[in-house]
Amino acid sequence: MGDVLSQKEIDDLLKAFSTGELDADDLKDSKEVVVKNYDFSRPSKFSKEHLRTLEIIFEHVGRLLSTHFPAYLRVNTQIEVVNSEAIIYSEFTNALSNPVLLGIIDFSPLEGNIIIELSDNIGFAIVDRMLGGAGLPLDKTRNFTDIETTILDRVFVMITNQLADPWSNVVELDPRFTRIETNSQFAQFISPNDMVALITMSIKIGTVEGMMNVCIPYAVLEPVMDKLNTKYWYSTMQEKDDSSYREFIESAIQRAKIPIRTVLGKSVISVNDYINMAKGDIIKLDKKINEELDIYVGNIYKFKGMPGESSDSYAVKISQIIREEQ
Repeated sequence: MGDVLSQKEIDDLLKAFSTGELDADDLKDSKEVVVKNYDFSRPSKFSKEHLRTLEIIFEHVGRLLSTHFPAYLRVNTQIEVVNSEAIIYSEFTNALSNPVLLGIIDFSPLEGNIIIELSDNIGFAIVDRMLGGAGLPLDKTRNFTDIETTILDRVFVMITNQLADPWSNVVELDPRFTRIETNSQFAQFISPNDMVALITMSIKIGTVEGMMNVCIPYAVLEPVMDKLNTKYWYSTMQEKDDSSYREFIESAIQRAKIPIRTVLGKSVISVNDYINMAKGDIIKLDKKINEELDIYVGNIYKFKGMPGESSDSYAVKISQIIREEQ
């Protein structure tokens, strides 16, 4: 919508027309086409749809890590996706500081590696927590020792193990943690001008907050780029729900343990008889020995059965199934 002219501006414009100071042809819209500049050094290989799908995948990863980190650190952990963008690899490496904490992960069966960067304050907080401390970062920056990187290896292995399930709707991954790099100079795995998708996640471990960046080269995702869209992702998720997930639920229900009790009979006695009851006393029930007993599953009246023995133990043989209408 164009700017709204004031009454004074309208009067001045009409006056300029009447005196010939302004020509109406000068106000005609130009037919010149606006051309958008294209940066060939940063080709758009990742669309917004691709980045949105990656966000959904790593939101799932964040939820899994939020439940697994407390088992290692014994402190509340929150992880969530805050941003995703497509950049060239040199921009990612130029932003790395020293020391840096880079986990190199083989993204098999896809060719190539992805990089997970943990901020150094989160790394030192994890080490402190796993060694029995309060989980606080260092006051001043220093390099990670061999012992500390060995401890952090376990954390990166745990992170790697949580990647397969969120990616299962796109590709059946078998990711393997390779190694940790603490020097950004050794992080040149692809050409500096290659495109990468960078997913930024915030991590809060107790009171310590930091960032985790996941760098995925385009060359790694190229074989499955057509599957990185929300329509395909949700459709395969639905198919999975209709088959394997249903089987998993059925299997879990079948293994569930539920209490079963059999009522031998009922009787009514006085409080005085109950107080003076001793070993050997007999309570007369309202059931005969040849009558069927009521069997309850939880609190639901479900079966009738006959009392008996099995392998020197008391037992009940089911003789009738009670339907809901009964």
